[in-house]
Amino acid sequence: MPRFTLPAYAVLAAALLATAGCSSEGEKGSDAKGGEGSALKTVSTLTVKGRDSMSGYTRTQFGRPWADTDGNKCGTRDDILKRDLSEVKFGDGRCTVTSGTLTKDPYTGKSVRFERGKSRIDIDHVVALSDAWQKGARTWDPAKRVALANDPLNLIAADASANRSKGDGDTAKWLPGNEAYRCEYVARQVAVKKKYGLWVTDAEKAAMVKVLSACPSRKPPTGGNPTAAPTRFTTTR
Repeated sequence: MPRFTLPAYAVLAAALLATAGCSSEGEKGSDAKGGEGSALKTVSTLTVKGRDSMSGYTRTQFGRPWADTDGNKCGTRDDILKRDLSEVKFGDGRCTVTSGTLTKDPYTGKSVRFERGKSRIDIDHVVALSDAWQKGARTWDPAKRVALANDPLNLIAADASANRSKGDGDTAKWLPGNEAYRCEYVARQVAVKKKYGLWVTDAEKAAMVKVLSACPSRKPPTGGNPTAAPTRFTTTR
């Protein structure tokens, strides 16, 4: 085997390190753009427009709160509490959640106790209904609005105080104080807007890209209910 002099060995090592460095940077640069199917990539497919009018908006435009659109004979609110809480107890054996614990609230990172009648937990529409109204839902068929309001993809249990500080803010106006949850939160907003064909504003898109650039490989969540509620559900006009 040939013997390298020290200068030759040093040159070879430097070349190998340089090659490895180029490869690593290339992968990092590619990943930073978001791979196919990533939430970051999906943002680029959303329509960008200005807000529509709030004229005509009421909560009842999205149907009766917590309608049983999936037909499991439990209201949507209780469905989400069952899904997101631990140590769940029921008042009727299977539907009415009377207590439980949100072990790690997504918006604050803290543990929050749920007691029916004095709850410190809300069920949040990740894409707020009034935000949806201004970005496409105003012209929808009522069955689609009812579906959005009760779709588990668009719902999470969260600390009531944090949720109420959000109001109807989009990504450009509000993000969870719990920074560890921000990628997941924005990815879920992207998933809902993509599923229902809701648009985003320029500022909202920029805010989404900023958050998701820190987690470019994160996939948007999938699933939830169909985008039209059964015909038995109606809304007021």
